[in-house]
Amino acid sequence: MRSSLQIKDIFLHPGEFVVADACCRLSTLLGSCVAITLWHPARRIGAMSHFLLPTQGRKRRPTLSGRYGDEALDLMLAELKKLHVPAAECEARIFGGANMFPQRSPSEQRAVGEMNGLMARALLQAQRIPIVSESLFGTEHRRIVFEVRSGAVRERVGRPAELQPEGHVA
Repeated sequence: MRSSLQIKDIFLHPGEFVVADACCRLSTLLGSCVAITLWHPARRIGAMSHFLLPTQGRKRRPTLSGRYGDEALDLMLAELKKLHVPAAECEARIFGGANMFPQRSPSEQRAVGEMNGLMARALLQAQRIPIVSESLFGTEHRRIVFEVRSGAVRERVGRPAELQPEGHVA
């Protein structure tokens, strides 16, 4: 017998985050940006962020922005808390952080993708949220699809044109 559950597809753009239930499938396309997924197995509630930079530093504004890793996680955790979902009971996955300009000469400063990935790890560890998998760094884009119902995350790696969803015309 097939389930009559209608799946709602939600695509995250840079700087966005979402908390969703089992009727949602979340996706995004990453380069140097990083996506964190959080999933509560018992409640089948998930969250995903797509952030561009690790932090905005000392000039924090009164309202948080999903563009920054530290603030995106704070925003997701606040929404999960409203739903009475303990962060420590969630499973985390991290994706992205690619070096989109590998041909540039190496400098002493880390590439933004690497800084994003390292920040995501540190933030989750500080919150004591277990990281069950990660796919970080490299030089290619990633398309991430998070099935909130099962907690499964599919990843495809390649050039952006190769990673468009079926039926999408660029």
